[in-house]
Amino acid sequence: MKIACLHTAESNVSVFETASKEIGLPSGSLAHEVRPDLLAKAEQAGGLTLDIANETTLALTALCQGVDAVILTCSTLGPVVDELAGKTSIPVLRVDAALARRAIDSGGKVVVLCAVETTLGPTTQLFAEIAGPSQAQYEVRLVPGAWARFKAGDRHGYLTAVAEAAETAYREGASIVALAQSSMAGASDLVNNGPKPLSSPITGLAAAKDMVLRKS
Repeated sequence: MKIACLHTAESNVSVFETASKEIGLPSGSLAHEVRPDLLAKAEQAGGLTLDIANETTLALTALCQGVDAVILTCSTLGPVVDELAGKTSIPVLRVDAALARRAIDSGGKVVVLCAVETTLGPTTQLFAEIAGPSQAQYEVRLVPGAWARFKAGDRHGYLTAVAEAAETAYREGASIVALAQSSMAGASDLVNNGPKPLSSPITGLAAAKDMVLRKS
């Protein structure tokens, strides 16, 4: 099994390699391409534009060669995958889709945390679509200042800010916290006053693995 990942942050390579071990994928199952320019352009433009979407589509399509599935690991660019549905020879998944389904299926009030402002719109839309039939309760929140720490190279400060936001959500009555961005995954281990927050690398990779196994 070979799964290609399109990242917009170099640090997500190790995050997904760790997640792949946790779900039992053999060593070497993942291939990685890192395109920080795509997220940088989206941040500069204030969101996903047609030109950025077209660049992302080309990158995802190129990754389809010689693999069993492709995962887009950037939530800001996630809507591109929806436009690709049925147009590629292999499955192309947005990493946060499985996260949203699992969070909504868990029941109760879901609080979804984002660090990048450009992720708020796509994440809110995704959760609205998935929560719609069940009318599940969810709230999407931005973690103030977290992304500035990430871009400054302060990974510990970044994850600590996310974990503190998760603990605040639990104190305010959240049943489960979902970490919308792949880079947030490490914050799950820092949360002590509620269930371990859901993160997208494990749920997304597990979904891709299951999809490939069903096709084989």
